[in-house]
Amino acid sequence: MSAINIQSIRSLFPILHQEVNKHPLVYLDNAATTQKPLAVIEALQNYYKTDNANIHRGAHTLADRATGMFEDTRKAVQQFINAAEAAECIFTKGVTESINLVAQTWGRKNLQAGDEVIISYLEHHSNIVPWQMICAEKGAILKVIPVLANGTLDMAAYHQLLSDRTKLVACVWASNALGTINPVEEIITAAHAHKAIVLLDGAQAGSHLEVDVQALDIDFLTLSGHKLYGPTGVGVLYGKRALLDEMPPYQGGGEMIKEVSFEQTTYNEIPFKFEAGTPNIADVIAFKFAIEFVNNLGKKNIIAHENLLLQTFVLGVQKLNDEIGSSPIVLYGTAPDKVAVQSFIIKGKHPFDIGLMLDARGIAVRTGHHCTQPLMHFYQIEGTVRASFAVYNTLEEVAVLLEALRKICIK
Repeated sequence: MSAINIQSIRSLFPILHQEVNKHPLVYLDNAATTQKPLAVIEALQNYYKTDNANIHRGAHTLADRATGMFEDTRKAVQQFINAAEAAECIFTKGVTESINLVAQTWGRKNLQAGDEVIISYLEHHSNIVPWQMICAEKGAILKVIPVLANGTLDMAAYHQLLSDRTKLVACVWASNALGTINPVEEIITAAHAHKAIVLLDGAQAGSHLEVDVQALDIDFLTLSGHKLYGPTGVGVLYGKRALLDEMPPYQGGGEMIKEVSFEQTTYNEIPFKFEAGTPNIADVIAFKFAIEFVNNLGKKNIIAHENLLLQTFVLGVQKLNDEIGSSPIVLYGTAPDKVAVQSFIIKGKHPFDIGLMLDARGIAVRTGHHCTQPLMHFYQIEGTVRASFAVYNTLEEVAVLLEALRKICIK
C-alpha cells in the first residue's frame, strides 16, 4: 500500500481534472515535463500581483522583497541537494544551458588537444552536442561508454576507457528514454581516481531519486525545474566552489560584474558571475514551492509509489503479451534499477500512430527518439512510445493505459 494519499495529491494539480477527447485525462508524459501544483501556480501569480521588481540592484521595498524570495529559492536548492553553500547553486534556464555553461567555460579553459571527454550511449542530445562542439574546437577526443541490451551501461568498458588523458566524464544519472539509473557512485569514484571531474545530468534524477552532492562527491550536477513540478525556464547548475571560482563567465552584462571600465572589467563572485542580466525571477521564486511539495511528500514515499506504478505496468504488459500471444509489445529498458519510465513499441505499428491512438482515449504519452537518437540507433529502431509516471498518477490510470494497449494490439 502507498504511504501517500493519492487523491489528496491530485487535488493540488488543477490540470489533471479535465477531459481530453471526451475521456478523463491520463497524463503519462512526466519525463518530458511534470504538471504543477497549485502552490507553484499561485506563487507565479502573487509575484506579478504584489512583488514584481528587478532584483539585487534596487533599494526600494519591492526589489528587496523580490530579492529575498529569489535567494530563498537558492537556499532551498542548496538544502534539496545538500550543497555545501548556496553560492554553489547557479540558476540557468534549464539543464541544456547548465551543460553548455560548463562546456563553454570549464571546457574551453581546461581542455587541450589530445585530452579525452567520456559520455555514454544513454545521453540526451543536450549532453552529447555541447561536448562534440568543445572537443572539435579544442582538438579533444570524445569517447562513449557502450550500453548493454537491457539498457545498462557496460561498466567494464567504462573502466577501460578511463586513462590519465580523461579530463571529464559527463553522464546521465537516470535515462530519460529507458529509465535506467546509472551507478553514479562507481562512475564518480573511478573518474576521480584518474583525476577527472564528473558532470551528472540530473534532469530525471531530481524528481525521482535522493540527491546528496556532498555524499557522492559530485563535481557538477544539473537540474531541471519543470521536470521537478516547477515552472519551465528554470534550471540549476551545481558546482563545487573551487571549480566555479576558476571558471570564466559564460555571458557578459549586468550582475556578473564588480567594476566596468573601457580598459578593464572585474567579475563578481559566484553565483552572480554566471547570472548575467535580469534572471527568470518569477519562475525561480515559484520553483521553491515545487521543492517544498517534494519535500513535504518525502522522496522515499515518492519513489515507492512510482515504483509500484512502473512494476504494475511492466507486469501488465507481460500478462497482455501472454494473453494475446506472439508478444506484440516490446519493452526497451529492462534494467533492474530504474526510475518510473518505460519505453515500448507495438510490433507492426509506428510509435507516432500509437501515440495518436492513445491520445484519442485521453492518454498523454511521448513518442519518437526522445532526443536520444544514438540510443535508438543502437536498438535499430526509429523510436518508441514512452510512458513516464509521477507521484500523482494512479493504479487506475495504469489499468486504463493497459486496456488501451490491448485494444490497439488486437485491432
